[in-house]
Amino acid sequence: MALPYLLRLLCLCFATFFLVHAASAILVWIGAPAALRVAEHSKPGFAAKFLFLFRMFPFALTLFVVLGFCIPSYLWLEPLASGEKVGYACLAAAAMGLIVWMMSAFRVGFSLLRTSRYMTSCQRDGQEIAVEGEAAPVLVVKRGAPVMAVAGLVHPKLIVSRSVLHKLTREQREAAFRHEQAHQASRDNLKRFLYMLAPDALPFVSGFKKIERSWARYTEWAADDHAVAGNSQRALSLAAALVSVAKLGVSQQPSYLLSSLYSPLIAEDEDLVVRVDRLLREQQYAEKPLAPLVQVARNIALAAGSLVVAALIWPGSLGSVHQILEKLIQ
Repeated sequence: MALPYLLRLLCLCFATFFLVHAASAILVWIGAPAALRVAEHSKPGFAAKFLFLFRMFPFALTLFVVLGFCIPSYLWLEPLASGEKVGYACLAAAAMGLIVWMMSAFRVGFSLLRTSRYMTSCQRDGQEIAVEGEAAPVLVVKRGAPVMAVAGLVHPKLIVSRSVLHKLTREQREAAFRHEQAHQASRDNLKRFLYMLAPDALPFVSGFKKIERSWARYTEWAADDHAVAGNSQRALSLAAALVSVAKLGVSQQPSYLLSSLYSPLIAEDEDLVVRVDRLLREQQYAEKPLAPLVQVARNIALAAGSLVVAALIWPGSLGSVHQILEKLIQ
């Protein structure tokens, strides 16, 4: 099929994205069991960061290849000829890339719309009040399902229902607020947004659910540890707050950009049991169990970065990429 200059570029971008992303996703799937074992033996804060970077690796690498090599080599070396033919294999790969991106865009748009409507309804029904220990005012909602969560992306806001405030004691509220502050400080809503933005490797096939679920679990554990900060009395208060909020029947939808104290649609009953159990017993971690692994990863990243810089500086790199694109487009 013959396509004009810019449409050929668009076709190549989607095809390159799909092929590179699928290949890197396969590497992530293969390495997922090892990554989950690493996270299992790490502190929750490190485990959450590690799994987030591991999950986002295919997306980041593919964007770098498309934006750093594919587009520049095409614009620099491809003549402004019109009507050059594009092979069916390239068109099929481009169609797959377009589909996964459209699904990602729909997922993100749907989530942003639902979150915006939810926050608008909370602001319309709620009232901002000053809470001791909170720098920003807390939005207290009078009606609707019980909630305690940090909501929003750009300027996240702590939202709590009046029923939750009345249910918790002062110590429990303070511990719960510290938990939500940890979500806000680590920008967990932004990470959820990036998860939604990152396309799946194949249309209608999500191969990263186990990694994302583990990330969500370690994120909650990390927020719990931040809220407790080694204080046994505070740990007891947070455990009691979790049980009390769970009994109220909190029911936020997973599509919202929320970081809740507890959400039964995201966490299962056994997750609540494990969280409460963690809070009621002292956690023991090795001092630096992953120090050798971190050092190796740092050296690999440094070597890879050096190779990338050398490839970008080397004049022939874009020419090599353009030759690969010529093979792809045929």
